[in-house]
Parts: sequence; C-alpha cells; structure tokens
Amino acid sequence: QVHLAESGGGLVEPGGSLRLSCAASGSLFSISAMAWYRRPPGKQREMVADISSGGFTNYGDSVKGRFTISRDNRKNTVYLQMNSLKPEDTAVYYCHRRPSGSAGDFGSWGQGTQVTVSS
Repeated sequence: QVHLAESGGGLVEPGGSLRLSCAASGSLFSISAMAWYRRPPGKQREMVADISSGGFTNYGDSVKGRFTISRDNRKNTVYLQMNSLKPEDTAVYYCHRRPSGSAGDFGSWGQGTQVTVSS
C-alpha cells in the first residue's frame, strides 16, 4: 500500500503562486505515473496535470502555461508549481498515483489539500 500525503495548500491572492507537494511512501513511486486532480466547489473532479515515470508531462487546458508538474524520484515526491493563480483555481487538490501495472496495484489517492484564490 502506497500512502500519499499532500501539502502546500492555502489562501493566496489572484496572481500569486503556490507550490504543492505530494510525498509517497513505498517502492512503487518511481515506476508509477503521477497526477494532480482538483475538485472545484460544486463541480466534478478534473485532471490538472500528470507526469509519467520517465518525466513526460501533460496538462489540462485551463492550467497550461501557468502550472508545472515535476517529480523527484530520490525523494518519492511530486510537485505542482502553480503561478498566476486565478479565483477559478480554487479547489481541493488531490495527488494521484496511477496503477503501475504491477499485480494487485490499483493506484493511490491522497486526502487532498485546499487551495483558495481570493482577494
């Protein structure tokens, strides 16, 4: 079982920046693709960004050019650098480890961290 722990959320003014971190336990991190999702108030969960085990990245249209996902396999940690934040970025952000393909591995979800963009 891989445990994920997000940190770095909070309240920020429009135009500001935040950096989310997601620390993973266990040995599957380096072979797993990782992703950030978010659930805005009253809306469905959406994918924000993902990164393959080899470092290839993909972004949702609403965050392209503003957010950057990265990973450090030595620290078992994935990051989400969020710049030029907008009120519509307000959401609970979740870290997700995609199934690695290993037998019995169904992936993992973190508990979420609140990001609020408001003046």
